[in-house]
Amino acid sequence: MISIKDIAKLAGVSVSTVSRVLNHQDNVKADKRERILAAIKQTGYVPNRAARDMVSKHTSTVGIVLPGMFNMFQRQLFSIVVHHLEQFGYHTSFYFASTDEEGELACLRRLKADRLDGLIILHEVALPEFRTYLEENKIPTVLATFERDGWKATSIHISEDEAALQAVSHLIKLGHRDIACIGGTKYSFSSQRLEGYRKALEQASIPYDASKVAFADVYNMEGGAKALNQLLDSKATFTALFAITDELALGSIRGLADHNLSVPGDVSVVGFDNIELSSFSVPRLTTISQPIVEMGQMSVALLHSLITSKNGLPVSIALPFTFVQRDSTAQRR
Repeated sequence: MISIKDIAKLAGVSVSTVSRVLNHQDNVKADKRERILAAIKQTGYVPNRAARDMVSKHTSTVGIVLPGMFNMFQRQLFSIVVHHLEQFGYHTSFYFASTDEEGELACLRRLKADRLDGLIILHEVALPEFRTYLEENKIPTVLATFERDGWKATSIHISEDEAALQAVSHLIKLGHRDIACIGGTKYSFSSQRLEGYRKALEQASIPYDASKVAFADVYNMEGGAKALNQLLDSKATFTALFAITDELALGSIRGLADHNLSVPGDVSVVGFDNIELSSFSVPRLTTISQPIVEMGQMSVALLHSLITSKNGLPVSIALPFTFVQRDSTAQRR
């Protein structure tokens, strides 16, 4: 059976150097790392994970906190994060947290029962005990796609309100002044995107009209269609619509079609997130694109740095967003 000593001898390095490479530590020269990895590949060596964990006090396992129900954006981000964790040699454990307190408590109980090197949170959690547990136990944590006041955790996100402001300003530049909004109340990004909607109206001296805002119960296409029906049933008048997610926007387009209203002929529609489906819908959806690949890559790289660095400090990183103009918006008639 191949041992770590055999790898060290074949690579011409010490056993401790091989151990550092196996434990994903950065303080190994590139040429030595390459020789060690080549020796591992040549011999087919598989490290004894349990023994390695006992020595290093690391588990090589990263937890991912997920919502009970994925939206399309979260599904894409999740796949990217898992891929890059595997590239770093980490195993993954999944923890599902529904939106209510009971679901978050159940998620926290599972976390407490496991040993993790770090945690990536893809789903906002509101429970104070969640943050307290992570900070008291010094668990390296990355908040992917959002930030939370008071959390001592690294966060990667975009400026939600500025992105929403740009999306709504696009509609205003096309001559629209009666602009509806489909929003939500469950997460911080919802209020931030709604604030961007309000800012855009204010900058254009357009009064905010609460009757033109509908709130979706769920952030999917069905929720978008239902919210659109609420707007129409309330007799709200609008020539353009901003939805805080692409799925809500696509659902609203279906709802408009059910009422024989065309997009963008009768109503221009803008979404948010640039999910894969947005470029295949009819019409193709104008939207805000989040740098989802970079978010996933950086979440993993920064978490790895926090795990391997004894004095790693949390940082807040705002990535640039992109406005993507497609076919669902047009000049007001």
